[in-house]
Amino acid sequence: MGRFTVTYTATDTAGSYRDSWLRSTDAATRADFWLEASAFIDWTVPPRTALEEREPGLWRWFPDGELNTSYNALDRHVLAGHGDRAAVIYDSAMSGTRVSISYSRLLERVSRFAGVLRAQGVGVGDRVIVYLPMIPEAIVAMLACARIGAVHSVVFGGFAASELAVRIDDARPTVIVTASGGLEPGRVVEYLPLVKKALDRSTGSVRTVIVRDRESIPGSAADYAGEGPVTWLDWATEEDAATPAEPVSLRSEDPLYILYTSGTTGNPKGIVRDNGGHAVALAWSMRNIYAAGPGDVFWAASDVGWVVGHSYIVYAPLLVGATTVIYEGKPIGTPDAGAFWRVVEDYKVTVLFTAPTAIRAIRRVDPELAELKKYDVSSLTGLFLAGERLDPETYHWANDGLHCPVIDHWWQTETGWAICANPRGIEEIPTKPGSATFPVAGYAVEILDSKGRPVTKAGKEGNIAIRLPLPPGTLLGIWGSTDRYRNAYLSAFPGYYATGDSGHVDTDGYLYVMGRTDDVINVAGHRLSTGSLEEVLTLHPAVAECAVLGVHDPLKGQRAAGFVTLKAGARIDHDTLAKELVGLVREHVGPVAAFRDVTILDRLPKTRSGKILRKTIRQIVDGEPYTVPPTIEDPTVLDALKLAVHGTAHTH
Repeated sequence: MGRFTVTYTATDTAGSYRDSWLRSTDAATRADFWLEASAFIDWTVPPRTALEEREPGLWRWFPDGELNTSYNALDRHVLAGHGDRAAVIYDSAMSGTRVSISYSRLLERVSRFAGVLRAQGVGVGDRVIVYLPMIPEAIVAMLACARIGAVHSVVFGGFAASELAVRIDDARPTVIVTASGGLEPGRVVEYLPLVKKALDRSTGSVRTVIVRDRESIPGSAADYAGEGPVTWLDWATEEDAATPAEPVSLRSEDPLYILYTSGTTGNPKGIVRDNGGHAVALAWSMRNIYAAGPGDVFWAASDVGWVVGHSYIVYAPLLVGATTVIYEGKPIGTPDAGAFWRVVEDYKVTVLFTAPTAIRAIRRVDPELAELKKYDVSSLTGLFLAGERLDPETYHWANDGLHCPVIDHWWQTETGWAICANPRGIEEIPTKPGSATFPVAGYAVEILDSKGRPVTKAGKEGNIAIRLPLPPGTLLGIWGSTDRYRNAYLSAFPGYYATGDSGHVDTDGYLYVMGRTDDVINVAGHRLSTGSLEEVLTLHPAVAECAVLGVHDPLKGQRAAGFVTLKAGARIDHDTLAKELVGLVREHVGPVAAFRDVTILDRLPKTRSGKILRKTIRQIVDGEPYTVPPTIEDPTVLDALKLAVHGTAHTH
C-alpha cells in the first residue's frame, strides 16, 4: 500500500476515475493526457510539449506554449456571446451591499485597471501587492495584473504593518493596491495607516499606492499626497481616465502570482505559480472534481488572501465561465448561523467550498440546524471542505443535515488545487468519513517511512509524499530561491515532493490525512497521531471543536493535552466532561496514550482561515517564548488560553 493503488472497482466506462488517474500519472501516457486537458484553454501559441525537466526535480509544464490567463477568464467568454452572464456576485453581510457584475462589465473594469497599472510603468514580470478586503476590486486588481503580465502578491487586508513590510522587501513591488479599510464584525480596520507604516519600514521599492475609497471608512489617497517619494492615487479617478489595456501573450512558465504561506515571519516563503499549468489544472478541476461549469454559481467561502481564494474565488470559476461569489462576512454572527444558507438561497449556489472550521462554527452555535430550515438550499449539488482535517463527527452532521454530498478533499498552498478528492465530474465514488478519498489526476501519492521506504501495511501511518513530477498548477518554486525550494520540499525523500503531512491508506486505497508530521507526538516511546486523538474527543456529544498536542513532560518526554470548546447549550460540569473525555481516549486508543489533561475554552486560537494555531498553543502551555502569528483571527483568545492554563493572562 506504499505506492498508491486503486482497489475500488470503478465502473467499466470510458473516462472512469481509474482510467483517468492511470493515464495522468503513467510516464507513457502522461503527456498526452495533459495536452488533451490543455485544449480547454485558449492559447496564443498552443503547446506541443507537455512537460520538460530543466534540472533534477525542476519541471516545467507546456514550456513551448503561450497564453494570457486574464483573456481566458474574461475575453473569450465575452467573445463567445456570454458577456451578459454574471461573472461575480458580491455580497457584503457587513454593509448590506449586493452587486452582480457581468462578464462584459468585469472585462471593462479589468482592462481599465490594467491600463492604470501600465500608466504607472508596470509591465511583464513587475510585482504588485494587492492589500484589499473582500470586495470586487480584489478580483479586478488580480486579473488586471494577469492581463499585462505583472506578478501579483495578495496580502490580507489589515495585516500588521511589520508583516506587510517584510513581504514588500521580499517581492520588491513597484505598486501597492489597497483600500481605505475593511469591515469586521463590530469594528472597522483602517488600512492606510498600516500601509504608510509598512512603507516607512521597507527598503523603498514601492513607487505608487492606489487607494479604493470606501465611503464608510475614513482615509483616502489625498490624505497622504506629497508625503515622501511615493505617489498616492485615487482608484476611481484613475480608472475613469485610463486607456484600457489589451492582454499580453505570456510564456506558460511565466509567473502569475506569489503567495506567502500563512504564519510566516522574518523570512517569508513566497510560493510562485505559473500561468499555463495553473490555468489547465484549475479548468480540469472544475469539470472533473467539482462538476461545475458555465452557468453554475460557485462559492468558495474563503478570502482572496488564501490559496483557496486565489484558485476558487478568482481564477477557476471564471476560467470555465461560471459565476463566482465574493462574500464579505462570517459563517456566524453576520448576523447569525444562517448566513451561509441565506447566500446559497439568494444566488442559487451550486457548489459551496469552505473550511471544516466554518461548518464546526455553525454546528457549535446551531447544533440542530434550526437556521438551515429557514432557507431553500436545494440548488446545492455538493459541499466541499478543505484546509484542515474534517473529523467524522462534523462530516456526519453536515451530510445528514444538508442531504447533498459532503466531500472532504486535501491540498496545500503549494499545490494550488486538490491532491486527493472525490472526482464527482468523472464518477462519484463512495465516501468514507475521515478520508479525502483518492488522488486526483497527476498526483502519484505514496506513504513513506522516515527513511523513504514505502509503507506496505494498510492502515500504518507514515509520511505522505508525491512522486515527481508534480502535475500542472503546482508551485514553480519559492520566490528568489531555488535552494529553499529544494531544501523545503525535495530533499527529505529524493524523487518525491514531501507534503509535510502524515497519514495512511486503507485496504481499499482511501487516503486518510491525519495531520502535519510535527503533530505526531512521542509519549514514552509511543508515537501517537494527534488527529486520531482529536477524532476520539469529537465523539463526545458536548464537544464542538478540539485540538490535541504534545506538551513537555519531564518523565515521558511528551504527553497529550486536549483543548476543547463546547456546543451552544451544552450543560455539563467541566470536571465531569474532562473525566468522560479521558475515558473515551482510554476506551478507543488505550492507556498507552496516557491522556489526562483537558482544558475547556470558549474559543480556540485560529488563523483567519480557521486553522488552529497548535504550535502557539504548545508554546504557551510549555512556557516558551512565542510570537503572535500575523494570521491570527483574534489575539485576545491567547490571553484567555494563558489564563486557563497558567492562571494569568499577562501578555508575552
